[in-house]
Amino acid sequence: MTQQPTTATPMSKEMQDCVQACMSCHSTCEETMSSCMQMGGQAQMQVMRAVMDCAEMTRMCADMMMRRSPLAAEMCAMCARACDMCAEACMSMPDDAQMMRCAEACRACAEMCRKMSAATM
Repeated sequence: MTQQPTTATPMSKEMQDCVQACMSCHSTCEETMSSCMQMGGQAQMQVMRAVMDCAEMTRMCADMMMRRSPLAAEMCAMCARACDMCAEACMSMPDDAQMMRCAEACRACAEMCRKMSAATM
């Protein structure tokens, strides 16, 4: 059985960085969703779904790390997958500056989450 660390235990620098990357990615995804909605019919539903999934996953992942959930490492692995999918979807609209910002934030978050998923939290 996995022992849950107390919340009094300070977060490692790596975990703090990962939480920050998740929150940054979350806000960028939210901005991207708003941008997509303003485009109307131009925004592909597949892209919107990927952005929405990523926004939810990054928020939940950050929350789980901050409360030291014993599921945080597994959540980081899933979050990295969602970020990879979102980055790929955003890359399908290379002329859109917001999509490119979102893809970049997703790639950075995915990298941090992959590292955290392999770390012992």
